Amino acid sequence: MSKQSSIAILTDSGTDVPVEFARTHNIFTLPLSIQFSDGLYLDGVTITPEEVYRRLPHEIPKTSLPSSEGILHTLQQIRESGYDTLFIITISSALSGTFNLMRLTARDVPELDCRLIDTRNIGIGAGFTVMRAAEMIADGASADEIEAKLQELVKSTKVFFCLPTLEYLAKGGRIGRVTATVGSLLDVRPIISCNEDGIYYTVQKARGAVRALSATLQNAKDYAANHVFHLAIAHGGVPELAAHVEAQLAGLISSAKSYVRTQVSPALGVHTGPGLIGVGVQRLV
Repeated sequence: MSKQSSIAILTDSGTDVPVEFARTHNIFTLPLSIQFSDGLYLDGVTITPEEVYRRLPHEIPKTSLPSSEGILHTLQQIRESGYDTLFIITISSALSGTFNLMRLTARDVPELDCRLIDTRNIGIGAGFTVMRAAEMIADGASADEIEAKLQELVKSTKVFFCLPTLEYLAKGGRIGRVTATVGSLLDVRPIISCNEDGIYYTVQKARGAVRALSATLQNAKDYAANHVFHLAIAHGGVPELAAHVEAQLAGLISSAKSYVRTQVSPALGVHTGPGLIGVGVQRLV
């Protein structure tokens, strides 16, 4: 096995790495779980975002981590496939217990040199770091080089998003430093991101959907300004609005080193509800 192919990547479905990218780069992905009253569903495997949004008005399900047994089985599978080094890259440990559970379970497979990366981010904001790791592996970088670079990128990656309602974040207990009652009567909407600890916080407030969207895009533009960067647009079941955002950010897209459009995973959709628009920026230099 060649040097670069001896390094594998394990992530969770909450990082929203595009399916085709994960497939072509042989990224191992553990799905989060969604528990509705009629059964347990695997994030993006046995349930779609559209199905989650259709059911949310009638029932708000619980989400849960991959099982420790499932993690252990995957770790053993990775080792048996001939890998000796593994990057475990997850969504923010402040928003999910996935990072800690993977850290603890990895101790049971000492044959693998497991390097854990807490992205302190969510959705494609976390997925960016997974994608850069895969590209560095393909380029033949060493594990130490990859780990050092990823720790830098964690600090220079942001996703800014706005929502029609904070109801689902509040009910799911994922509200962080965002106030659920922020001016609901005046339709004041927060532009949300993750802070350096990986906790949701309000970047800015704007009145009304149009101004909130505009402020979200402006924050992304400001964060990308004067940098080499990767760009992503994420949406929660609103592809037409995402296409509108693409048109609004055409100049930014054309100057980005890479660009992806993605839909948030069903498990993330449980906590944000339909209608999310997010713009992710990963600064390289």
